[in-house]
Amino acid sequence: MTVHPYIPNSVPETKRQMLAATGASSVEDFYADVPESIRLGRPLDMPPPMRSEAELVRHVGGLLAGNTSTRDALSFLGSGCYQHHVPAVVDEVVNRSEFLTAYAGEPYEDHGRFQALWEYQSLMGELLEMDVVNVPVYDGHQASATALRMAGRITGARRLLLATAVDPDKLSKIEDYVRPVHDVVVVPVDPHTGLADVTALRAELASGDVAAVFAEAPSASGIIDPALPSLAGLAHDAGALYVVGCNPMSLGVVAPPSAYGADIVCGDIQPLGLHMSYGGLNGGFIATRDEERFVAEFPSRLFGLAPTVVEGEYGFGDVAYERTSFAVREEGREWVGTAAALNGITAGVYLALMGPQGMREIGETIMANTRYALRRLAEVPGVEAPYADAPHFADFTLAFTGSRTAAEVNDALLRRGVFGGRVLSRTEALYCVTEVHAKDDIDRLAGILEEIAK
Repeated sequence: MTVHPYIPNSVPETKRQMLAATGASSVEDFYADVPESIRLGRPLDMPPPMRSEAELVRHVGGLLAGNTSTRDALSFLGSGCYQHHVPAVVDEVVNRSEFLTAYAGEPYEDHGRFQALWEYQSLMGELLEMDVVNVPVYDGHQASATALRMAGRITGARRLLLATAVDPDKLSKIEDYVRPVHDVVVVPVDPHTGLADVTALRAELASGDVAAVFAEAPSASGIIDPALPSLAGLAHDAGALYVVGCNPMSLGVVAPPSAYGADIVCGDIQPLGLHMSYGGLNGGFIATRDEERFVAEFPSRLFGLAPTVVEGEYGFGDVAYERTSFAVREEGREWVGTAAALNGITAGVYLALMGPQGMREIGETIMANTRYALRRLAEVPGVEAPYADAPHFADFTLAFTGSRTAAEVNDALLRRGVFGGRVLSRTEALYCVTEVHAKDDIDRLAGILEEIAK
């Protein structure tokens, strides 16, 4: 029997005691419900264990060395995972042991984490101009899917109409999560402008049984659609809720969805102080007004102020705990799941540090960089910006009309130390700029494209 240096319970005597305590004769007893026909029937084909920390560190270091990060190359990747500057104080606070090692837990072992999450919720509420914000779920994709399930439970209707361009990965998540109770209808955007097709949306709403109209601000194409306010009226006139996904980083310069009629706002906090980290640290937020019909449908934890036995003293704890699956198990609205709580604390520290003026300055810089990139790159022979007339934030589409495909352009860029945009089709890719990009970075990209995009 193998005794592993990093797994204390692999010691034979410890295993024996644990089996005795549970009344099992062997570990196999715990898998009795798994049919023999689908069991592997042999050990996993794995290399021998590494029995020293030095050997393990060397091995993992070698694996990581095979990657090229956005710190090592100029990157124009975005599409839901963005490169922003993360102030050193953010990492310093989040890496404190009382935050970093804390999981879910209860008040008796809380060391400021509940207050930190309450502060995060409060700061997000101010940014979104909404009353209630959840402890983050896994990511923005999950937040969007859950927000739509919430709308379905409130309205009792089945159909979900997606009115703007939605990221394919997010669409896949939404469809998978809502499939048992909802039908997802993707209303195609205008192919010439990338904007919502309001006429087509009206036709879908006329068919009835609509739980929600879902829009993104900005859309998956980076467009801030001028039709966003009018979509709220169309949804409400049809008895549906208006659910809007947004990039929180844009809200220093763009009106929050609540200002133009959104009932539920959702998205990902990754832009708020969370590093890209090989795909991105993520956390999904959901926000609503402080109305019982909305609050009762939140599946995730909510933290609020609570008085203690000492007059004038307050603590921090769960609000409306009885609606969660923690309290009522399978009768809960949805399964609470694992919260991305540490990432919420990160976003809270970032927002507290930036403040309203900082968020405004970052947003203005991103808008200016995006507009410059659209203009400058569209001047390159063999490159077009299909939706350049629309207002954009961070993401934007480029079309390559020369002899090379979008994927081939990316390969050529990578050989020159540049990450190109996310490939959307044979000829199109989604590029991105943020506040970390200088004018020289965009000019460098344009210069390389002038060589390779013909």
